[in-house]
Amino acid sequence: MVVPQPGPPERVTIYEVGPRDGLQNEKALVPVEVKAEFVRRLLAAGLPVVEATSFVHPKWVPQLADAAELMSTLVADLGDLARNLPVLVPNERGLDRAVALDLRHVAVFASATETFAARNLNRTLETQLDMFAPTVARALEAGMDVRGYVSMCFGDPWEGPVPLQQVVAVGTRLLDLGVGQLSLGDTIGVATPGHVQALVAAFTAAGVPLDRLALHFHDTYGQALANVHAGLAAGVTTYDASAGGLGGCPYARSATGNLATEDLVWFLTGLGIEHGVDLDAVVATSDWMAEQLGRPSPSAVVRALLDGAAE
Repeated sequence: MVVPQPGPPERVTIYEVGPRDGLQNEKALVPVEVKAEFVRRLLAAGLPVVEATSFVHPKWVPQLADAAELMSTLVADLGDLARNLPVLVPNERGLDRAVALDLRHVAVFASATETFAARNLNRTLETQLDMFAPTVARALEAGMDVRGYVSMCFGDPWEGPVPLQQVVAVGTRLLDLGVGQLSLGDTIGVATPGHVQALVAAFTAAGVPLDRLALHFHDTYGQALANVHAGLAAGVTTYDASAGGLGGCPYARSATGNLATEDLVWFLTGLGIEHGVDLDAVVATSDWMAEQLGRPSPSAVVRALLDGAAE
């Protein structure tokens, strides 16, 4: 018997992660002025959420060592608009820096696997949550909104396929701590559409509403848009993406670029799904950033539109 699928949602939220997740993996250090302009351009293109940076220790991610300077620059320029930009805070020290700048949206970053928790956080699968608990509690007390990332939700380069219930266990623990939204990450890009739908179904079976979930895909195997389509069919309406397809993960060598924002916008437009993003403006922004980085954008849509314009 064929089970009828619901139609696609009328509107999707694109959660732009290029300035943080995109730039954290660059070998060259990007000047703070360029980062600030990158954020401004993305906001001007109509992206509703732009994650600006991470208050991680510079020893671990030197590319984002200028986080406080960047946010101070943006707050001075954009005021409340900048204070509403999300930032990643790995622990209470990172939260202190966000609070000092009166920022209103933070995120914490957990792992669905034991090995990655050890490599990325120097914690076990269980004790990582003990580390996040006071950070989330203090953020909520300060009136902040908290997002939770879970990495390695579909596969881990050291452990292989990750059991669905293991991912659900970590994710629901974060939600129990008070996280408002959970972003499920395909960190090394091995997800397939069936796996996406199975994981979303496992979360809904655990009582997690669909509007509390977001999906974060990497395009290692060229499956990111197929996985978005599966997520849409499952009812998820928030998708992380990175302008120009920038990004990866400094702690997982097999993690290639994020799903490109332009590719996602083109795809959603083709389905008649509203997103509020100006494609031409994002393409121009990614082209500009590619010039700053000294290499072409990996986004298929950016390349196609720019090559067409050059003919």
